Amino acid sequence: MFEHFFQCPYCWEEISMLLDPSVSQQTYIEDCEVCCNPIQVSVGFEDEELQEFRAEDIEQ
Repeated sequence: MFEHFFQCPYCWEEISMLLDPSVSQQTYIEDCEVCCNPIQVSVGFEDEELQEFRAEDIEQ
C-alpha cells in the first residue's frame, strides 16, 4: 500500500489515503475523514509508482 497526503476539496484539511499500486488505474468515491463530504478520487500508477492523483469535489 502507498500512503498519499492531499487537501480535501471541500474543507481544505490535509488528509491521507492508502492507495493500492497493484491496480494501475482507479476511480472511486471516498468520504473526507474530516468533513465527511464525498470526494472523487482518480489514481494512476505506472510500474507501481504514483503518476497521477486527482481529488475532486462532487457537485451536488
